[in-house]
Amino acid sequence: MKKLPYQKGNDHTSEMAQQRREFIKELTGAALKHVGSFSFDPNVLPGNIENFAGVAQVPMGIAGPIKINGEHAQGEFFIPLATTEGTLVASYNRGMKLLTEAGGVTCTVLDDAMQRAPLFVFDNARFSRSFGNWVTTNFNKIKKQAEETTKSGKLRDIEQYTVGKMRFLRFNYTTGDAAGQNMVTKATHKACQWILEQKPEGLEYFVLSANMDTDKKHSHLNTLRTRGKRVVAEATIPNKLLEKNLHVSSKALFKHRHLANIGVFLANASNNGSHSANGLTAMFIATGQDVANIAESSAGIFYSEVKENGDYYVSITIPSLIIATYGGGTGLPTQRECLEMLGCVGKGKVYKLAEIMAGVVLAGELSLSSAIVSNEWVSSHEALGRNRK
Repeated sequence: MKKLPYQKGNDHTSEMAQQRREFIKELTGAALKHVGSFSFDPNVLPGNIENFAGVAQVPMGIAGPIKINGEHAQGEFFIPLATTEGTLVASYNRGMKLLTEAGGVTCTVLDDAMQRAPLFVFDNARFSRSFGNWVTTNFNKIKKQAEETTKSGKLRDIEQYTVGKMRFLRFNYTTGDAAGQNMVTKATHKACQWILEQKPEGLEYFVLSANMDTDKKHSHLNTLRTRGKRVVAEATIPNKLLEKNLHVSSKALFKHRHLANIGVFLANASNNGSHSANGLTAMFIATGQDVANIAESSAGIFYSEVKENGDYYVSITIPSLIIATYGGGTGLPTQRECLEMLGCVGKGKVYKLAEIMAGVVLAGELSLSSAIVSNEWVSSHEALGRNRK
């Protein structure tokens, strides 16, 4: 079997990328001309990609401005959205226009936690109970061990969950401007090695992770307890603006929301809104986030009220928004440019980015639900969303 070209210690170069493209062309006939067209030096890529061969270019549009009234993001922002779905940018754009005309969207980060959840299995449930009590008593010692591995990670607390003789410990950290999955893995590993050195009585088996940290998959536990940033976006929109801009009334939207909640109940979906994943994924790609985290980040809770004067109060709660302004793909050239566009480069900017993303999600919720209610959904996709070339 032929092997892909590789050069140990010097593999992230334009020359090695070209060798791999030529290798693929020889095998498959695919020239990879556009894949091989990129503007940055591959030397920036170690830690982000292996066997680099080129780029998958995603079109990026700009929506906005959207006015954000946050504690960290304040003012009007133009939003980079990388997507191949026609109508997406236009739809979010009209939602942003509505929210801005209404005075902006108020955004608030409520919680912040990243997890790793090791499992300890004992000979019986009584040993498990004793161990749980020991963990509670020795939390400060465990915290010290964990935090020796990181400058920015802080162990907040350790949740405990039991089944039979098994005890899951869910370590909750704050992680600064990083998303933090690797950070908390290293910290928890160090803490657990110290725990094992104390020789817990009756311990039968240990593993660093057994799926209760829920990496890159939705869980109801995250909706209740938070993973990443828990952020709320809310606004009150005058009914006259809804009718002028989105061609619907607050009462019609509110009725649709009740009916849509029944559908979500039957489907057992993780979000009772319309399409949080669309805007978040487009922003994730543009700003260098780990796109697989959309599995958790797309969960949401949409709520609305019709006020006595007919105005429409709306909110979206995103319970597990996993994002970063430092580390991962956020430092790559185009991704950093998009973060610069949002003013989200530098220390202490991750909450600002969370507030902006929440506001964008709310804009998309209003736009799509209004298009459905006003019977403009199909016509807009026919006009903007069909690339038949």
